[in-house]
Amino acid sequence: MSVTTLTTAEELFKMPDDGFRYELVKGALKKMTPTDSKHGAIVARLTTALGQYVEANTLGELFGAETGFKLASNPDTVRAPDIAFIGRKRVPSAGLPDKFWSGPPDLAVEVLSPDDTVYEVEEKVDEWLSAGAQAVWVVNPRKQTVVVHRLQAPVRTFTAKDRLDGEDVLPGFSCDLAKVFPKD
Repeated sequence: MSVTTLTTAEELFKMPDDGFRYELVKGALKKMTPTDSKHGAIVARLTTALGQYVEANTLGELFGAETGFKLASNPDTVRAPDIAFIGRKRVPSAGLPDKFWSGPPDLAVEVLSPDDTVYEVEEKVDEWLSAGAQAVWVVNPRKQTVVVHRLQAPVRTFTAKDRLDGEDVLPGFSCDLAKVFPKD
């Protein structure tokens, strides 16, 4: 991931598409490198499971990796999780915004990439929770784990042998993690 000049959320939104994803962290533009095939497969499988459940139960909106969430201003921070969920109560009756979502999703899912550092992941988790996300799932393809972070709650770790549940963020959701992680 490379860092370039300071910018605003508005400037980030208007940037021409150059084939890369970007996040904005305290005004610093960060280029996100493409991920590997395991990362993509996990995101697709988890998105499918979540999407089917959210749609069948009219729980809200599910968003893909290119969706930006503006978490802070002056300097601006815009993050884009691999998967995000916003509960129905927070979806505007007038429709989805045309720009970045203002504020965090209820659930942010971050699937680790091979070049992610522990510091970068902890920073993202802290930003999501501090901004008001109810839960952050950190998916580790190499270890085949999902670590669930919640504000003022113990961290919970699920393995490929477990079922991941949506707790009160996605009531009734349950997913067999063995089906999420690709076979080596």
